[in-house]
Amino acid sequence: MLTRRALLTAAGAAAGATATAATLAACDPSPPPSTAAGGGAPFDPNSWSSVRAQFALTEGVANFVTFYLASHAATVRAAIERHRTGLDADAHGYLLANEETLDRTVRTEAAAYLKTQPGRIALTDSTTMGLGLLYSGLRLRAGDEVLTTEHDFYATHESLRLRTVRDGVTVRRVRLFDDPARADVGDIVRRLRAAVTARTRVVAITWVHSSTGVKLPVRAIADALAEANRGRAEDQRALLCVDGVHGFGVEDATPDALGCDFLVSGCHKWLFGPRGTGLIWGSEAGWRRFTPIIPTFGAPDTPGSLATPGGFHSFEHRWALAEAFALHRAVGATRVAERTRALASALKDGLAALPKVRLHTPRTPDLSAGLVCCEVDGYDAGEAVLALSRAKVLASATPYSPSYLRFGPSILTSESDVESALRAVRSL
Repeated sequence: MLTRRALLTAAGAAAGATATAATLAACDPSPPPSTAAGGGAPFDPNSWSSVRAQFALTEGVANFVTFYLASHAATVRAAIERHRTGLDADAHGYLLANEETLDRTVRTEAAAYLKTQPGRIALTDSTTMGLGLLYSGLRLRAGDEVLTTEHDFYATHESLRLRTVRDGVTVRRVRLFDDPARADVGDIVRRLRAAVTARTRVVAITWVHSSTGVKLPVRAIADALAEANRGRAEDQRALLCVDGVHGFGVEDATPDALGCDFLVSGCHKWLFGPRGTGLIWGSEAGWRRFTPIIPTFGAPDTPGSLATPGGFHSFEHRWALAEAFALHRAVGATRVAERTRALASALKDGLAALPKVRLHTPRTPDLSAGLVCCEVDGYDAGEAVLALSRAKVLASATPYSPSYLRFGPSILTSESDVESALRAVRSL
């Protein structure tokens, strides 16, 4: 296969072109020294205030919407600027000198974070792109069935609907709980397992629901699905596919630990990676049942490379993803999960104690992650968001019906931010 590097090399040779000195000077892919935002004290990954200082967020505001579209850390901003400078100086030369190496660096950092092999990772621009590629590319035959849930995100439902339009694949939905606040692990697993039939080839779920904050017990679902798959031929196994975007960068769980066949996520939410980045991770068995949708420009030596769409991208953002993974690994996945869980629990406990508030997210960390959804008597979600913003507390309204008030405590928020949010809600 002719890769972009081969094309660029040939074009450069034909024209007698070489990379300019300015391009080569900007080509160093090594990250800059880790310093606090604004060139202050060195970055200390063990200090939450130092972690927060890496991000140029507005001071004096309790920001619970950083999960929506990430702010960039200082090291990510520096990497974006470094790559942009090189591309602006000589895009042809910079791509020729760096694309192969930098793509490999991103996959290597992602694999280190996920504790997996780089070749299992495809690079995308978003969760929606990843879901569209995955559910379009899985090999399904007439009579095969996809099982999803009533609670999944639009991108999953629409990707599967388009699949039924194209080739008539059957898609069914199952309801996993009636009241999100009272969701139960055993009940969720039983309902899903009961809906699997002999024709089910794909089970499509979302790890953490953006509508309610419910976190599905993916490992328990995977174990139940393994029972259903026992005795099936490989091409008849039900693959477990997970939209992981609101667990990715929050939970300390690798794809192998979850037991899924595919994990799809954007990297510009809880990971706080460059905007416009994402990935698909697939198991060996999963990739064997996938056909790429868009031609790749990378070396076709791994399933992840083959599944990575070719063409030109916002390369400066994609390559700066390595710094985002490096930052999270420096802080530590376990510490990130514990910090997020502690802040979310404190917020849920405080909201649940307010008589005018109805909490919709489960209190237990077994069934919740960073998202916290609730209703406030006398306010619709949009009105509550506006009222809180006047108190310098940033929250969001879920884009669903019904719409709930939603908070996203993270490693960029603090205990004082939680107190500010509770004080603002109490004053409504």
